[in-house]
Amino acid sequence: MAAITSGAHPKALWPGVKAWFGRDYKRIEPTWSTIFETDTSDKAYEEDVELTGFGLIPVKAEGEAIRYDSETQGYVKRYTNVTYGMGYIVTQEEQDDGQYTVVSKRRASALAFSAAATKETIHALILDRAFSNSYVGGDGKEMIATDHPTRSGTQSNELATAADLSEAALEDLCILIMNMQNSRGLRIQVKPKRLIVATQNHFVARKIIETDQAVGTANNDRNIVGGMFRNGLTTWQYLDDQDAWFVQTDAPRGLMHFKRKDDVFDQDNDFDTSNAKAKLVGRWSAGWTDWRGIAGCPGA
Repeated sequence: MAAITSGAHPKALWPGVKAWFGRDYKRIEPTWSTIFETDTSDKAYEEDVELTGFGLIPVKAEGEAIRYDSETQGYVKRYTNVTYGMGYIVTQEEQDDGQYTVVSKRRASALAFSAAATKETIHALILDRAFSNSYVGGDGKEMIATDHPTRSGTQSNELATAADLSEAALEDLCILIMNMQNSRGLRIQVKPKRLIVATQNHFVARKIIETDQAVGTANNDRNIVGGMFRNGLTTWQYLDDQDAWFVQTDAPRGLMHFKRKDDVFDQDNDFDTSNAKAKLVGRWSAGWTDWRGIAGCPGA
């Protein structure tokens, strides 16, 4: 438990420093909260359980009895809430002798910055690991896969042939999304909602989404695919996988965030040492429930 002593900032003990830099960057505008659906939690863990629904209704011949179908429980996705917490200790001497209040009074802001960066990092990891079978969901498959098991056979939310982001590849993924089915094989009329890319694909994505005409052609064709994204484009700076790209759909309970406890900042003084203590603690979990909430491609 390392305390911030007067030796941690020796320049702060004397006048003459023009400015302190490296900590007070622009406040992080949350991206994860625009992508993940937020729900509240009041338990150690929460579970989402799939209902498989019914199949197509058959023809009833005259005089014959009604046929009955059964609805069953599908896979279960569990979200276990995790506590995130960090703080800092400042010695009495550092408080007394420091000549620059800008150094000491903005530590709470720095802790809030770390909390925001942590949320972005953890949520972005879910997409970075979307194609890895080391990180599976309730159905035992990775989030983006060609073989999600259902009662009507395997289904896909991954582009069949890996490709870098392009207008043609995006069209193919949108077609896959519009053909999505429920567990019983009935089409569910899911639509593309948002294109999500890392920084490397930012400019390519903007050309595709924001232009009126088709990209890379001398013909006067309209750009149809760009108009499908009512929520537009999200370039997420916290994504590490630069080649992968994703399309979020309007299917409910796809990417999920459960809030068990808001981030709470607290501070106190230690009686024996007179050291000042401050901490920030929050509790939440994140993941995905229905893989139909997102589709993607790992890139070529």
